[in-house]
Amino acid sequence: IVGGGRSPADVVDVLDASGLRGLGGAGFPVARKWRAVAARPAPRLMVVNADEGEPGTFKDRFCLESDPHRVLEGALIAAWATGCDEIYLYLRDEYAGVRRRLERELARLAGDAFFAPLARVHLRRGAGAYVCGEESALIESIEGRRGMPRQRPPYVAERGLFGRPTLVNNVETLYWVPEILARGAHWFAGQGRRGRKGLRMFSVSGRVREPGVKLAPAGITLRELVDEHCGGMAPGHELHAYLPGGASGGILPASLADLPLDFDTLAPHGAFIGSAAVIVLSRHDDVHGAVRNLMGFFRGESCGQCTPCRVGTAKAAALLEQPVWDAGLLEALSATMADASICG
Repeated sequence: IVGGGRSPADVVDVLDASGLRGLGGAGFPVARKWRAVAARPAPRLMVVNADEGEPGTFKDRFCLESDPHRVLEGALIAAWATGCDEIYLYLRDEYAGVRRRLERELARLAGDAFFAPLARVHLRRGAGAYVCGEESALIESIEGRRGMPRQRPPYVAERGLFGRPTLVNNVETLYWVPEILARGAHWFAGQGRRGRKGLRMFSVSGRVREPGVKLAPAGITLRELVDEHCGGMAPGHELHAYLPGGASGGILPASLADLPLDFDTLAPHGAFIGSAAVIVLSRHDDVHGAVRNLMGFFRGESCGQCTPCRVGTAKAAALLEQPVWDAGLLEALSATMADASICG
């Protein structure tokens, strides 16, 4: 790509036509983000978010274990297209095997004269904090400080890592970049269902016959995902509820299993697709217990910067331990945490 006669603008135009969106959670259009960073004054930096701390998510690990070169190629193309001088790959520290492989491959990359004109790649180890999946907290961690989200504006595209304009992309997003440029925007855009564009990886776990990373069209429903890609429900289990986007994506009942698993489709029901970590629950599972477990996780992972979150998660966890839940108080507490915390 870099030596094949395409200009950076050409590459970004192809990604724009493909409809590729960020696949780490927010779903922001990739081409729009790249253009925003490229328009900022140099020097610019790039960060690859490989923290993957959302419970139930393991697709980025799959990408890095099965085809690390494709992810690195996507990162190098992104840095070249946006004029970023250096790449910081922030890897979840629990992925020790991935780290050893990347250290080996990055050493080979640095020793190859062909890649000398391209951005240099630095591997950085995370420290296990859930909040560092948020891009500004991740940047704080790379800079050597405690991982806590920043107030915005300014956004990281304007003032990010070391005060420079910064492009942040997730692993799976970069995984698709070389494939789209090789096969064309129309190939990727034509893969979705129900008017959606593209393919995406779902981390599926829970009460299904065949859990794992599933490559499926954007816009697929939970019922279709389970039946077509997971071999159906596990023997003796009937669909009762599901988490469409990991711990932070909410829990939906089986009656909503025919909704498209995509950006913008689940919000009216208080949920979102996020990192596409799908956890399937059956009638043998205690949904109330799952909620208490998740809130306990958030209580422990609050970075502590914002009082509404630091105190609110503990208060919510205590309320959920009661035999009868005070729905009105929990709703009000939830709204306060969402509205008054930096990364609400």
